[in-house]
Amino acid sequence: MQSAEWGELATLAEDGVLLTSRALAAGWSRVPLSRRLSAEGWTRVRNGAWVEPGREVDVRLRLKAFQLLEPRLVVSHRSAARIWRIEVLDTGVGRQVPKTEAEFTDPERTSQQRGPGVRVHRIPVAEADVVQQAGLRVTDVPRTLADLLRAGPRDDALVAVESALGYRSVDGVRRPPLTTWAALSISLEPPLRGATRARQWLRLADRGAGSPAETVARLRMLDAGLRPETQAEIHIPGGRRRFLDFFFRRAGLAVEIEGYAYHGTREAHRRDITRFNDLLRSPQIRTVLRFTAEDVFHHPTHMLTQIRAALG
Repeated sequence: MQSAEWGELATLAEDGVLLTSRALAAGWSRVPLSRRLSAEGWTRVRNGAWVEPGREVDVRLRLKAFQLLEPRLVVSHRSAARIWRIEVLDTGVGRQVPKTEAEFTDPERTSQQRGPGVRVHRIPVAEADVVQQAGLRVTDVPRTLADLLRAGPRDDALVAVESALGYRSVDGVRRPPLTTWAALSISLEPPLRGATRARQWLRLADRGAGSPAETVARLRMLDAGLRPETQAEIHIPGGRRRFLDFFFRRAGLAVEIEGYAYHGTREAHRRDITRFNDLLRSPQIRTVLRFTAEDVFHHPTHMLTQIRAALG
């Protein structure tokens, strides 16, 4: 007979996560506990941690389970970026990292690698750089971005930096800028490994970028020696203004990048066509090239070839 009642399992959970150690401390026996959890539909997310029935085992709950088991770990890098709704590259460019990867920093620098899908960085973290967000201990936004810049790759880090510096819609939520250039510069001051290179990369950032695809497209053009104006203002007949993703003004060449978002309504499709026609009516524009995110991420050579051809 258990010294605790079955109904106490849910009360032992924290934010939907139950640690086996807590149940054992409350009087449960290991084998009956495991059977009961399985029978009631609890999900084991790792040895010693279960998620209560009916909960989707998302990234945040996985991070919560790790942090309850090892409280000294701080959610950082790409995992922290997701908690802050900062866009990161998942596949196709730079490292190929699954969305479920859990990434932490151990300020005590004693942790070892935790197996597939988990990465623990052993670097110093000041307590002032750690905040509570979504029920987790997470590096704040400037420190998160500084870590990404120091760790690289360049494109991955700059996608995150430009996302945080601007207004973005992430996971269906429209959010304002999360930090400033000054705060990010200060966060790169500690002499951690990679800081010098990180500051060089930060100088390439453009706070006007509107999507990860725009960021990567600009970097591909930069690497190829092409330096268009970004978010360039032009005028169309009637005195109205439009802003271009990229503009080679002397050649009258506009380059527009279409993100992954699909124009799923008639109104959105109508606005897109109107915008395209407006660009062609501008006396400042002679040619408009449009590329998809697929072109940018997977066929950049084709994109650059077309741009160079249009430039003549």
